[in-house]
Amino acid sequence: MKIAVIGGTGLIGSQVVKILTASGQEAVPHSLSTGVDLLSGQGLRDALAGADVVVNLTNSPTFDEASLGFFHETMDNLLTAAEAAGVGHAVILSIVGADQVPSLVYYRAKVLQEDILKAGPVPYSIVRATQFFEFIDAVLTETADETTVRLPATLVQPIAAVDVAQAVADVGLGAPLQGTRNIAGPEVFALDELGRITLAARGDHRVVVTDNSAGMLAAASGDVLIAKEGAVIAKTAYREWLTR
Repeated sequence: MKIAVIGGTGLIGSQVVKILTASGQEAVPHSLSTGVDLLSGQGLRDALAGADVVVNLTNSPTFDEASLGFFHETMDNLLTAAEAAGVGHAVILSIVGADQVPSLVYYRAKVLQEDILKAGPVPYSIVRATQFFEFIDAVLTETADETTVRLPATLVQPIAAVDVAQAVADVGLGAPLQGTRNIAGPEVFALDELGRITLAARGDHRVVVTDNSAGMLAAASGDVLIAKEGAVIAKTAYREWLTR
């Protein structure tokens, strides 16, 4: 099977390519560095030639209003090219609970991406993941100074990038879901608690202050970012990942 992985040199994409290649598939990574620009469409026709499946792991360079335009344009370009090339399955990666946090423009943009795929001409699958372990540092930095880190008590169920990549690869190898598969890590944390665990493991003596207005994820209330019944639960635990 030939699988075109757009965004195939990034955090998730590079691991998806590795997993698919190890399983005997012809997985081809494509990105700006290989001459494929999903936003302009440059190189897309050649990238999809002969592909059975396309996995789109590209991401907006910003989390603001421009992300809406990015996902609208890139999905239109992808689906037009995929239909022309006879691709039989399109896969994207989205976010658990994205439709439950309309105040976050980036989450609205991801829902727009999903909706364009659902309405498009190519059989599809959507993989929705919770927050990656690898992004926790960025979350801590967003609201930190030299002595404190302010974090909300938002509930999260983070997952290792390698487990996300495995889930995406598994979906890409299967028949189109014509729906969504949710994946999450094995543990639920309050984000402020997760911050304390992370800082302690790294010998960082800054104090975590609970502030339910701090940072992007403060907009998520209750359990909207937690995987619901039927989700695939990955095995890698956060503390185990930290020790690596």
